[in-house]
Amino acid sequence: MPWQSPISPGVSWYEDMMTERPDYVPLSGSTDTDVAIIGGGFTGLQAAYNLALAGVGVTLIDACRFGDGASGRNGGQLGTGQRWSPEDLEHTLGFERSKALFDLAEDAKAYLLDFATTHDIDIEYVPGQLNVSHKKSYEKDYRNSVEIAATRYGYPHQSFMELEEIVSRLGSTRYLFGIRDTGTGHIQPMKLLVGLARQAALAGAALHEQTRALKINRTGGRIVIETNRGTIRAERALIACNAYIGDLEPVTARHVMPIRSFIGATRILSDFPAILPDGEAVADSRFVVRYFRKSKDGRLLFGGREAYTADNPRDISDHIRRQISEIYPSLATVEMTHAWGGSVGITLPRQPFVREVMPGVTSIGGYSGHGVMLSNYCGKLYAQLITGNRSDLDLFRDLNIPAFPGGARFRPALLFLALSWYALRDRF
Repeated sequence: MPWQSPISPGVSWYEDMMTERPDYVPLSGSTDTDVAIIGGGFTGLQAAYNLALAGVGVTLIDACRFGDGASGRNGGQLGTGQRWSPEDLEHTLGFERSKALFDLAEDAKAYLLDFATTHDIDIEYVPGQLNVSHKKSYEKDYRNSVEIAATRYGYPHQSFMELEEIVSRLGSTRYLFGIRDTGTGHIQPMKLLVGLARQAALAGAALHEQTRALKINRTGGRIVIETNRGTIRAERALIACNAYIGDLEPVTARHVMPIRSFIGATRILSDFPAILPDGEAVADSRFVVRYFRKSKDGRLLFGGREAYTADNPRDISDHIRRQISEIYPSLATVEMTHAWGGSVGITLPRQPFVREVMPGVTSIGGYSGHGVMLSNYCGKLYAQLITGNRSDLDLFRDLNIPAFPGGARFRPALLFLALSWYALRDRF
């Protein structure tokens, strides 16, 4: 279950702003379906929507409520391309595959925005993202990245920002330079999630909350999913649990590791007009990324803490406020109205995990903090794969995603050591 904030118990700012969040009844008894989906986040719901639209029988279950996982609680930034820059991917995959993955991500961005527009879902989209650096040594890479994106990847929407522009756009002197990206932006993710679930139900998908998958087997040529509410029998199944896989399926659990991430919301900052005056989102150059943006009503939404254990810090609002004050000293005592967290699914190379983990059962996840647009699109691509249409899902399925070392017993400790080392490098 997502972490419950002592400030606003169990409720993110996103959820607090929702005027409507429908309930979907739990599964009751046994059912037969063409495709069973475990996980009611962006991936699962997009797959359900597109499958139902194509006339495929689909039953989706989620252990909690839709949006209680990362899809309803994330930072809301879309980004551009994959988790790593195209030039970094090019070093390991070659230009052709790197370009194909970049183009896929751009298709994903367009699909998400078109989906929201077509279905009249007010996702509160605001254009613009600033990628800023806290280290002088990154300047050459930042300048090269803008040129490479434009000349080699056909993406002309980025520009290099000198210090003066950084200060003007952020209202802070904390960062040295950066990249402005006008071809992307940020959204209110819970609004997208709720609207997507509504469309999936209208298309004919059977959606069930509060239904926990306990076991997956293959019996008599069919997939059998045992839940706490009954049994689902299907021809195919999609596991879309991402960081919340637990011990449901061992292959996914070896390849997708949950880490905790936390976000805080300040009071409305009408008295600080110099802070992000154009409403653009920000992500910095730390390995443990600090990401923040203004909400449409003028709050600062700030994510800046990852935890590599299952524990939840008691001082999350104070911790986030301290990080805010490093960037905006004038906000050192600002009131925090909300603080919340949840689990993010990462893979060892920070690239999505797509694999058939048993006959007829596909698992998709591990978006590694870059999942708002990729998760939605992967759900659509999975549906295309099932309906026999051309699908680019193989671009992810062909990636080399090794398992985390150490096994179930030692993997969390090894991950903690490795990521703590990178966090230490961020400081010095």
